[in-house]
Amino acid sequence: MTLQHTEELEQLKRSTPARIGTGRAGSRPTTRELLKLRCDHAAAVDTVYGRVSQALLDELGLFSVESSAGDKEIYLRRPDLGRVLPESSIQNIRLRCIHEPKVQVVISDGLSANAIEHNLRDVYPALLDSLQVHGLTCGTPFFVQNGRVGCMNAIGDILQPEVIVLFIGERPGLLTSHSMSAYLCYKPRSGMTDSNRMVVSNIHQGGTPPVEAGAHLGTLIARMLKQKISGVELLL
Repeated sequence: MTLQHTEELEQLKRSTPARIGTGRAGSRPTTRELLKLRCDHAAAVDTVYGRVSQALLDELGLFSVESSAGDKEIYLRRPDLGRVLPESSIQNIRLRCIHEPKVQVVISDGLSANAIEHNLRDVYPALLDSLQVHGLTCGTPFFVQNGRVGCMNAIGDILQPEVIVLFIGERPGLLTSHSMSAYLCYKPRSGMTDSNRMVVSNIHQGGTPPVEAGAHLGTLIARMLKQKISGVELLL
């Protein structure tokens, strides 16, 4: 490799967190890169099985309910149960939440509790500020343990909001274990699919900054309410 190519490779490596130009020892990865790979894999596994701290939920005023996936092992084997709420959770939501709010905010650990721990303190206040700028009010926020994106439909049936925003931890990769997504849906109800939803993904400090994401979400919600639609039919 020439000096010019070496400089180009270093420039490329600085532009992306992807594993490129890592080198080899004979036919195998170098010890340093192999250990880093194993460390990143362990971090990804840890975040799947992690839990969002009660301190964070208390700090942001979030009460907690569970999906029908009783624990993480069931959650991983039965994605359908993460979309369903048991009767105890349904009654808790009915009792504690404002009904028919303009905007309902829900948070779930999903596949990365770390994503919620790392990003929620920044993205949630930014969203509330953006909603206030647009003259929009928010219902009673809460946390769903072991939730899937489809739980938006069940919550929509219970509270009948105009828009739901679901912050949920993304499946962790080897480059980041704390990336979060925000799913949005206009008047979510049973039977709605992914084509009815919007998503802002890759929310973390190395991707879409949480504060910027929160501000953008408020603008997107205002547009959804104006057009009375979400998903593939929304005009951006």
